[in-house]
Amino acid sequence: MVLLRPGIPCACGRVEHLHMEQEKKLKVLCLHGFRTSGGFLKKQISKWHPSILQQFDTVFPDGQFPAGGKSDIEGIFPPPYFEWFQFDKDFTEYTNLEECIAYLCDYMVKNGPFDGLLGFSQGATLSALLIGYQAQGKALNDHPPIKFMVSVSGSKFRDPSICDVAYKDPIKAKSVHFIGEKDWLKVPSEELASAFADPLIIRHPQGHTVPRLDEASVKQLSEWSASILEDLKNADAPKASNSESSGNKD
Repeated sequence: MVLLRPGIPCACGRVEHLHMEQEKKLKVLCLHGFRTSGGFLKKQISKWHPSILQQFDTVFPDGQFPAGGKSDIEGIFPPPYFEWFQFDKDFTEYTNLEECIAYLCDYMVKNGPFDGLLGFSQGATLSALLIGYQAQGKALNDHPPIKFMVSVSGSKFRDPSICDVAYKDPIKAKSVHFIGEKDWLKVPSEELASAFADPLIIRHPQGHTVPRLDEASVKQLSEWSASILEDLKNADAPKASNSESSGNKD
């Protein structure tokens, strides 16, 4: 039993609240690349130092469409494989993109809210589109604003009707972009980074892959992650203060 003198509030609830805040993880939706799977992306980022992702609750859904052809990871990682949408060789015409966006918006509302997005290749391209669309009021209107994105080998869509909306203004969400020196999407990845207001670009010597990180890259990504957590903590501080004030009035 805890005995209190009259007029002295119990700190137990506040301590418990602070403990819960410290343990709270940021929820991140992770979108895999073309004709792979959520399980494969989970394996891909497992090569990163555990400390980088320990503050994040990562979710790895599969694309809604089964792979419509050969996968580049056959013999490397077991099937089934999936794709988010289909496209022509110039990446200017897309099939099932609207269905894909509707599916992901519904998934995020039902399974979220999500604080951030992480994507590889097609998944990164989609992640940026969702954030750009949300900023312009075209998607995710019933989901809180996405605050950050991790892009590995992402690119911009090339259809002007999409670009004129998604990339109309610099995207304000915090972002980090991994760009490979030997990646066939190196230039498109740089173009995607330029669509964000203040992107952090981490370059690596590898190709179209989730890279292993050297010590400098681990430091950059860890500091970026810490800044995200700090920003969100500061954003939540006024809410907690207001809640305490209203509680004291009672």
